[in-house]
Amino acid sequence: MIEIKASDISGNAIDRIGKQWMLLAYKNNDKTNAMTASWGGMGFLWNKPVVFTFIRPQRYTFDFSENQGSYTINFLPETQRAALNLCGKKSGRDMDKIAAAGLHPIDLGKGIIGFEESELIISCEKKYSQFLEGDCFVSDKDISQWYPEKDFHKMYVGEIKKVWIADKA
Repeated sequence: MIEIKASDISGNAIDRIGKQWMLLAYKNNDKTNAMTASWGGMGFLWNKPVVFTFIRPQRYTFDFSENQGSYTINFLPETQRAALNLCGKKSGRDMDKIAAAGLHPIDLGKGIIGFEESELIISCEKKYSQFLEGDCFVSDKDISQWYPEKDFHKMYVGEIKKVWIADKA
């Protein structure tokens, strides 16, 4: 992996997140978990490059996100679509989905992991989190469509600390 600046991340963030999908990865002592996500964003906030991720409280990853200050966002090539599907549909409570997906964790230091298969790894430090609130939605249609059980996502804002791209050489 080659380290680059956050400002050198190439590609369209909307396509990366919404179509390519991202794999959130957390390490908590001896446990590692990854979750596929397609809701989020990248931008600039508080004079820092940031990412926005959203996790429902019933997801196994939620406890990791609550208890860890650092995590990675991994973008995998299309050849890894099956791994992304598995990590989005199966729970780490029930299985070692990282092993089942054939992914290989790499230690990025300070208890942070990424995956050898990644084309792009973004290391983040959690800066802010808050549950989405029903009263703040402009349209009830969005609540009925996405939150019929009122199980609102929690939004996390993470400062981008380091970025790596695959060494294609």
